[in-house]
Amino acid sequence: MVEQLFLLPGWGLGCAPLVPLRAALREVEPELQVALAPLPSLESADPFDWLDELDAKLPQDVWLGGWSLGGMLAAELAARRGVRCRGLITLASNLCFVARATWPTAMPVETFAAFRQGCAADTGATLKRFSLLCAQGAVQPRELSRQLLAAAPQIPSVELLAGLDVLAALDTRAALQGFTGPQLHLFAEQDALVPAAASQALRAVHAQSEVRLTEHVSHAFPLGHPQMVAAAIQAFIREAAND
Repeated sequence: MVEQLFLLPGWGLGCAPLVPLRAALREVEPELQVALAPLPSLESADPFDWLDELDAKLPQDVWLGGWSLGGMLAAELAARRGVRCRGLITLASNLCFVARATWPTAMPVETFAAFRQGCAADTGATLKRFSLLCAQGAVQPRELSRQLLAAAPQIPSVELLAGLDVLAALDTRAALQGFTGPQLHLFAEQDALVPAAASQALRAVHAQSEVRLTEHVSHAFPLGHPQMVAAAIQAFIREAAND
């Protein structure tokens, strides 16, 4: 059986940051069909609307994965599809992006509120700041930040704000617990947006998942280290196929 993997990008920067990972996956596993699926272009801040659109566009019986927000949406869609999803792979995706009483290993509420307010006032400056946060902790953060911004699409501010609201609303704990297929979750030790401690917290939520914390990499490690990520994904999918 030919395996297919659909990868969803993170907030605001489009699919370009995942292009090197797709190329690396094609190199190490030519038989794996890898596609990048853009996030919905919606003004709705209701996660169910986003999931409905993704569910309608993406084929059934494929692997679902994503980076950051994309990984959170992939988790919810995997749980919705159940046995019609081959498996789940998330990259730098917290279970709750914004902290709450029952999930403190996340971005503080005040920090997120200030970020959203900045996006409403000046989306260009906010995306530049966001790219720097994504690259913070990398060996060459400014170069990585420039790569993230270089191919960023022009997204209307109302859609960017809706995406932030979806990001704040999502809580994938029930989805991860409810999805019985194979799960791989990769985290970054130097992540400035998703605390490294979220990896341990995820293990407590779903002990059956394979969870890895990579040292000395930033939130943007799928772009900064595509070969490393591709090798981890290749090994995981092969192991799942042999089970």
